[in-house]
Amino acid sequence: MTPFAVYAIRYAHREASLRGEHFYRGDPRPNEPYPIDYFVWAAVSSEATVVIDAGFTAETAKRRGNRDYLRSPIATLRQLGVEAGAVEHLAITHLHYDHVGHVSDFPAAQVLVQRSEYEFWTGPFAMRGEYGHLHEPPDIAYLREHLARGRVKLIDGDFTIVPGVTLHHLGGHTQGLQVVRVKTAAGHLVLASDASHFYENIATDRPYSIVDHLPSMYRAFDRISELADAEELIIPGHDPLVLQRFPAAASALAGLAVRVA
Repeated sequence: MTPFAVYAIRYAHREASLRGEHFYRGDPRPNEPYPIDYFVWAAVSSEATVVIDAGFTAETAKRRGNRDYLRSPIATLRQLGVEAGAVEHLAITHLHYDHVGHVSDFPAAQVLVQRSEYEFWTGPFAMRGEYGHLHEPPDIAYLREHLARGRVKLIDGDFTIVPGVTLHHLGGHTQGLQVVRVKTAAGHLVLASDASHFYENIATDRPYSIVDHLPSMYRAFDRISELADAEELIIPGHDPLVLQRFPAAASALAGLAVRVA
């Protein structure tokens, strides 16, 4: 099996973000700036390409405000040699608005979502309280339509997409949050998504502020560490440090895409 190359594709940024937003029950320095990046990921080998998450659209960024939409991740994928229309595997880690907005741009892909995640966001609580702000109802409607057409696959627990790329249901941040484990030349890498928004969440054992089930968030930290072959092979979901720790995927993509393994 050929190891996968893994790319983190930065498509949006929010500068006006504070430490207090990013840790469960706040932070001792709540008003200190703590910017956030938004990513899509791609695992690419000579045998297969798997895209992980689908970001949000420029229209969503404009409507929600306070988000700097840098560039469509579809365009950056194309520069990496990945045509969205030809991708066969699209794994969605969870159904918050910033992970599912471009699903329609992958028309040939089988979309992989945990059943518990789908059932929550199509269930009776999805529009209650803060939940209503965390997702975009048209995105969920699109998934519902394409589940009926057979393009969306609901999975229960851990799942192998292709040899070398596996999904692992952890929950915690949302009911059906899943992380992605990828076999690379450097070893098994884990795309933690929102199981650890930032390096600091997992490093200091402090979960992110949006909590579905707190014990599962702590268990997720432990499981991520078990799944990754080294600490440096754990990639958080929203940390601007990812752009600093890894080389640009190409000189023309500086600030937009890095190769993490």
